[in-house]
Amino acid sequence: MNMETSNVIAPPAPRSMDQMKLPIVMMRDILLKTIFRMNLDQVSELSKAMCLPIPVTQELIDLARGQKLVQATGTLHANSGGEMGYQLTDAGKARALDALSQSEYYGAMPVPLEVYNEQVKRQSIRNIRITRDQLTGAMGHLILPNELLDHLGPAVGAGRSILMYGPPGNGKSSISNGIRDAIGDKIFVPRAIEYSGQVITVYDPIVHSAAEEQVDDPNSLRRTSGRYDTRYVLCDRPTVITGGELSLAMLDLVYNPTARTYQAPLQLKSTGGIFIVDDLGRQEEPPQALVNRWIVPLEESKDILALQSGEKFEVPFDTLVIFSTNFHPNEIFDKAALRRIFFKIKIDGPEQEDYLKIFAMVAKKRKMPLDEATLVHLMKNRYPTIDNVYANYQPIFLIDQMISICEFEGIPYQMSPELIDRAWANMFVKDEVIIH
Repeated sequence: MNMETSNVIAPPAPRSMDQMKLPIVMMRDILLKTIFRMNLDQVSELSKAMCLPIPVTQELIDLARGQKLVQATGTLHANSGGEMGYQLTDAGKARALDALSQSEYYGAMPVPLEVYNEQVKRQSIRNIRITRDQLTGAMGHLILPNELLDHLGPAVGAGRSILMYGPPGNGKSSISNGIRDAIGDKIFVPRAIEYSGQVITVYDPIVHSAAEEQVDDPNSLRRTSGRYDTRYVLCDRPTVITGGELSLAMLDLVYNPTARTYQAPLQLKSTGGIFIVDDLGRQEEPPQALVNRWIVPLEESKDILALQSGEKFEVPFDTLVIFSTNFHPNEIFDKAALRRIFFKIKIDGPEQEDYLKIFAMVAKKRKMPLDEATLVHLMKNRYPTIDNVYANYQPIFLIDQMISICEFEGIPYQMSPELIDRAWANMFVKDEVIIH
């Protein structure tokens, strides 16, 4: 059961240059650079390239014409519904080259940071209401104890930070992904935002999966264009997953010296969605340092970024942060950091009964017939050697190993005490000294 996208209010399309709230020179220069770089000469093409309504694009062209930077070519395009063509004057080309030397950015007009802030509020992750059914539906492939869902549900619904901890191999990462699937609605992500005359690109096809674009049928009575600001892309709520590679530098603005523009850091790209820090404690930086970096954003719902000039500014922080670790929280955090993480949930290994359910479910999925004698052997002879500590990953591991052996030996899929022993031997490495 997915929530409708209509519960997110779309950003209204600007109706005039005044409503854009961007510096006029910046808008004019982006127009000149777009004409120059993309070799476009019609208002309809330019309005598409700059993601602006046609009247606003025309207003910009009229401004540039008044400044003798753009001129009408005097030719009407026969195949374009009689549209007037435009081109840069010599002064316009000179200005375009000068503007490109200051910043290579052209195309989609950026959204001012203050305007973007308003949209973040309209589609906040904190506005989400998630039901038990949605959560169980998204976690259907996992066998989870009921009390775990009792803790997870309110945590996700609050849109606050969550710390999941417990022994490895029990599905902390799968649960994080299940949370992402349960949320399942869509939000508007800006292609780029503007602060203090600087352009910061936000939309990233690697992080954001764009929804299908609705193409207008010119014969249709209900036109969809103009219904929202196309400087935004309608996307699934973003999910950023980082692991051992996460460093503090990844949470800063990235400056591109060639293009002279900035790229948003990961946590800004994940606005309105989920940021998963997997395997906390495996990064180069100590976990305490990483969490300290999140303290202000988690408490105040805003983050502080810095431009090349050193100027600091605030951006919205509207993200459900999920930390996942195999360490006990007291080993890696001080009390102040732990206090700031809103929900702490232990993800433990399954009890024997749940373990057997998972084993049967995986066997069925992999078309591996169950064998009672093998399961008795596994429970009576194998698990006591590891103090009967069960983990969610083990059934998948053991069954896949037995499948590989059957395929190699050229025999039908089957399980036997002998096959489970061969599979078990691969699950653990014997402690021994290797002579170098």
